[in-house]
Amino acid sequence: MSAATLTAPRVKPGADEGRIGIRANLRHIGALVRRNAMQIKHDPESMFDALLMPIIFILLFVYVFGGAMFGPGNQQKYVQYLVPGMMAMMGMNIAMAVGTGVNEDFRKGVMDRFRTMPIARSSVLIAKIVVEVGRMLIATAILLGMGFLLGLKIEGGIPAFLGAIVLSTVFGAALMWIFILLGLTLKTPQAVQGMAMLVLMPLQFGSSIFAPTKTMPGWLEGFTSINPLSNLADAARALIKGQGAVAHPTLITLAWAVAITAITMPLAVRKFRNKT
Repeated sequence: MSAATLTAPRVKPGADEGRIGIRANLRHIGALVRRNAMQIKHDPESMFDALLMPIIFILLFVYVFGGAMFGPGNQQKYVQYLVPGMMAMMGMNIAMAVGTGVNEDFRKGVMDRFRTMPIARSSVLIAKIVVEVGRMLIATAILLGMGFLLGLKIEGGIPAFLGAIVLSTVFGAALMWIFILLGLTLKTPQAVQGMAMLVLMPLQFGSSIFAPTKTMPGWLEGFTSINPLSNLADAARALIKGQGAVAHPTLITLAWAVAITAITMPLAVRKFRNKT
């Protein structure tokens, strides 16, 4: 669906979003979600990261590090440790694509078309979030499917298992606002990717996603204790395994998600409004 097919109240382009009612705003978001979904349909290669990345990563980490972590032939134990942690990693990697996508839309002139339309500026960004959350859920489903094939067991019950998925999705959606802000601030998609990697690498590897933190140096272990990815990985692991502390890492993860959204969402919408 092209942007030109959107229906909206007859107001001046760029008008205050407060003049656009909630129902109209939701209609705009729905139309833009369909547009973004149609883009994926016409460009299926854009789904390669969501489809292939979980498979490649879990196979590499399980068979490269699994034996070293738990002894030769005990990779299944590492699967039980790794997969819940990688649920946190999926959200962050998918979130990076949002920033580059927004940046490319500006470079291609797509946002110039939205500028002339009487739609809420936030609806463009929220629609991006909705579609990327869908991609993140697909990547998570593939990751879990591979985990089950390699021996992952749900020991904490189905409700707790679904809670782990919801928690990782909520945090991943919050991270997307950071990368949208980067996409709106930096000049090129390459710059967005470079900056994103600078953020991703320390957070992913300086966490409990891939290995327990007890063997790390004191300064690094201190960093992992406040790293939101560590708390998310620990919460998902406890929910799936049915043992370990759940409340504390879950509350810390939700607090991070709320704080990130509360700070970066208004900044991103303001930056978007100024650019359009």
